[in-house]
Amino acid sequence: MKIVVAILNWNGEKFLRRFLGNVYSSLEGLDAQLVVADNGSTDGSVDYVRQEFPNVRLILFDQNYGFTGGYNRALKEIDAEYVTLLNSDIEVDPDWLAPIIRYMDEHPDCAGCQPKILQFDHRDTFEYAGAAGGLLDRYGFPFCRGRIIDKLEKDHGQYDEPATIFWASGAALTVRKSVWDALGGLDDSFFAHQEEVDWCWRAQLAGYELHYIPDSKVYHIGGGTLETGSSFKMYLNYRNNIAMLRKCLPATVGEKKARWKLFVRKVFDYNSVIYYIITGQKGYAKALLKAYKDLKSMKIDVITEGKPLARGMENKMILL
Repeated sequence: MKIVVAILNWNGEKFLRRFLGNVYSSLEGLDAQLVVADNGSTDGSVDYVRQEFPNVRLILFDQNYGFTGGYNRALKEIDAEYVTLLNSDIEVDPDWLAPIIRYMDEHPDCAGCQPKILQFDHRDTFEYAGAAGGLLDRYGFPFCRGRIIDKLEKDHGQYDEPATIFWASGAALTVRKSVWDALGGLDDSFFAHQEEVDWCWRAQLAGYELHYIPDSKVYHIGGGTLETGSSFKMYLNYRNNIAMLRKCLPATVGEKKARWKLFVRKVFDYNSVIYYIITGQKGYAKALLKAYKDLKSMKIDVITEGKPLARGMENKMILL
């Protein structure tokens, strides 16, 4: 199989009813397969797929293993050259997949890539989760070309050229399966959020690149599992982000510089706690403090050696 499109589902029947047919029809004529991996759903998701899409392969899990555990388990059962991790709340262009396959074939150093990700309801505007490719700011927070914090750009063709990026969005991430396997997939301990940034960083330390492919377009609703503003979502983002920095910074900038940058980041985060308390956002303050507390018991496999980042990437990762 050339490529498998894998949709991880957890109680997302409403999205499957809305978008699964669209994705399924887009694979016609390609050496491709559609897989729905179900994370122990208790709604009608599985029955819907079985009844309406008998040719879609179902991989069933006994519980919700999160984004990381679900995809890690699913990809162990998938044999293909490329695998696309696709959110269930995404509509795709009819010809979205062919440019990805062609690009990956022509760029063997590309470990993973993403399409242009636009908003489902405002198709001339980039979507929060990925936009036109991901970068990191000086504090280690992810942002995107086309999106800084919650400010989103309209698509005027300003990102219509392929580009090397620091991370590709897990909302529509195509990976080279051999690299995925070599890196051990996603970090299971993350559960969800920023796991794709961590994987992309590790791929670069292994000598590969991540790319953005604008000829492929998808339209993302976003917030289908955890809504924007969720304290739990903030907790996962802070915890996983710091875990990723602790893991990958030493191999990227050296151990001494990594310690200093992590100290600066901690000062920045504790100032954020004060800000959240002053502004009445105590849920966010508790989430951030809990993130640091739980980091102490989180197993982090620090990477101490790695290959230099791709040329110019040090300018894209402002943290360096």
